Amino acid sequence: MCPWAWGSEPAFRRLRTALAGRVHWRRAYAILFDDEDDPAPDPAAETAYYADYVERISVHTRAPRAARLSRVAASSWPSSLVAGAAELQGADVADRVLRRLRETVFVLGEPADTMEGAMAATLSVPGLDPDRLRTDAASSGVLERVHADRAEARRPVPEVLSVQSGSPHPGTAKETPDGGYRYALPTLLLRAPAGYRAVPGWRSYGAYAAAVGELCPGLLDLSAPLSPAEALERHRSLTGPDRGLLAEGAWPPPGAVPLETANGLLWMHPDEASAHPAFG
Repeated sequence: MCPWAWGSEPAFRRLRTALAGRVHWRRAYAILFDDEDDPAPDPAAETAYYADYVERISVHTRAPRAARLSRVAASSWPSSLVAGAAELQGADVADRVLRRLRETVFVLGEPADTMEGAMAATLSVPGLDPDRLRTDAASSGVLERVHADRAEARRPVPEVLSVQSGSPHPGTAKETPDGGYRYALPTLLLRAPAGYRAVPGWRSYGAYAAAVGELCPGLLDLSAPLSPAEALERHRSLTGPDRGLLAEGAWPPPGAVPLETANGLLWMHPDEASAHPAFG
């Protein structure tokens, strides 16, 4: 549910493609909106402020944003539990479920901040078993996993406690109400036998690639980008920044279904569009 993380997805998609089969990629759900947070005294004012905040971030990331945000998410827990449960059904299903959950906020303006809302967002995701998803999302194993992610996010490595960067979101760790710290979102932590590198905040693909190169020279696959049609088949929905990082060739991809957002088009695979809440 973090707009900086949403804006970083094109770089992460390219990085995952360039590292496919070479690394283990693990997401940690840090819980941006916690159940322990106090409710806003004026929800309408909070929503207006947060919508403006997302708009200002989108100037830097160029990521799509909703024409209207209905509310600030009450909790990150339901979507995090559903996203974590989806991982038990394979990487492709998990990626598509997480994308749908992000789009509830940044495309539809209706955050999936309840279990019913999060489940509804996943309807007709290809390959998904919805009954298993609901069962797994309510299981003690997934709950323990997300609790562990939340705790891990609140044990940042020392390098992110003070960050010097020209990025508009350098990624310095955030102070928590109990006087501790958590990672700023997103933060990528690369681990290898030779050590680790923390890459916090909003960064270019080149910054991520450089960190990988420093830690594991020669690990990145430098093959040519996908065609637009191949990128759409793989990722199911593409934004303007996705186009610049993931695909090379005539645009839009053949058969892609356009969806208007507040700051440009998002392009969907026709099978995705046929089942997506935006077209329901």
